[in-house]
Amino acid sequence: MPSFVTGHATHPDWRMALALAAAQIDAQRAALEAGPSGPPTLGFAYFTDAYAAQAEALLEDLRQRWPGVAWVGSVGVGVAASGVEYFDEPALALMLCDLPAGCFEVFSGVRPLHRIAAYSALVHADAATPDLAELIAELSDRVDSGYLFGGLAASRGNAVQLADGVWQGGLSGVAFSEDVALLSRVTQGCQPVGPVRTITRAERNIVAELDGAPALPCLLHDLGLEADHDPRQALPRLRATLAGLTDGDQQAVGRGGQFGADVRVRHLVGLDPGRRAVAVADIVEPGMRLAFCTRDVDAARRDLVRVCSEIREELHPAADGAEAAPARRIEGAIYVSCAGRGGPHFGGPSAELQIVRHALGDVPLVGFFAGGEIAHRHVYGYTGVLTVFTGRA
Repeated sequence: MPSFVTGHATHPDWRMALALAAAQIDAQRAALEAGPSGPPTLGFAYFTDAYAAQAEALLEDLRQRWPGVAWVGSVGVGVAASGVEYFDEPALALMLCDLPAGCFEVFSGVRPLHRIAAYSALVHADAATPDLAELIAELSDRVDSGYLFGGLAASRGNAVQLADGVWQGGLSGVAFSEDVALLSRVTQGCQPVGPVRTITRAERNIVAELDGAPALPCLLHDLGLEADHDPRQALPRLRATLAGLTDGDQQAVGRGGQFGADVRVRHLVGLDPGRRAVAVADIVEPGMRLAFCTRDVDAARRDLVRVCSEIREELHPAADGAEAAPARRIEGAIYVSCAGRGGPHFGGPSAELQIVRHALGDVPLVGFFAGGEIAHRHVYGYTGVLTVFTGRA
């Protein structure tokens, strides 16, 4: 059973922040020495963009402190630990574990996957990478479960990733074999403001028709505006409106009228009153489903509690007349949230991560606030991706 330990700190000097986090980790590992815990083999390092320029030195210090550990991670505009968010300040969060070396493989643009039979993968990426969506889908096809989780580096400077080196551009991360048990869920941050419609005519990112009708009047109707309303006068409402997209065979709306996990939220990037069309920040095709939506704090809180509850229920299945499956416990967790959800969006400092801790307990957890979230085979927006590593209770 793998052991996970974490440390996190904020300090203007990255060396001091690393020393403080390392002291926390070393104290936890000392407490585990009496048990079956082995030496750490894999480390996760997330740091805010205040440290991005020092990423090479940071990785070298990590290697010296914990020789033999393979490191993966990313820069973000904020980082997270259990119940704590460091947003828009210099900080880092580290997690070490002792997974068997044959159960994982670090990959990057210069070191593709080849050593293990990959079942799932944690992925970090640069949003500026050409054909990013296609690369993520291709990587999903290369892991047996098809499941990816992670996020896009977010920085006002260098958008760096760690994968046994410091990289910019492309994809990197760590793949896991089927022996590494994990559960992952996507939590949405937006609420639909109208019905789910079918795209019936489209060209690249232009939605021309929804349910056979011009798209722009559909948008105005869903916002409660008159069909002949001048879109320019409605710009404040329109700027706050987004589009939730799904493929035609996927569920768009789940319990409570909230978006399902397959919905990808995209910005509206233009209106064409002449053609009565709407432009969205993604490639769309006829047959896809679309629902206009807005960010909603209460809906985001409810959905975050829901996914945590689903994970708990799957870890502790109830008996249904037959013998119950053995309970499992959370050994460690990674939470990647959208930069647009961080900070005060949930109502106060660290509110989002406190919801997670209240629901799951004070489990070892690290993560970051990303420029886009990766789950399944897609890049999402305004979501959170919660992944837990599990073992027998």
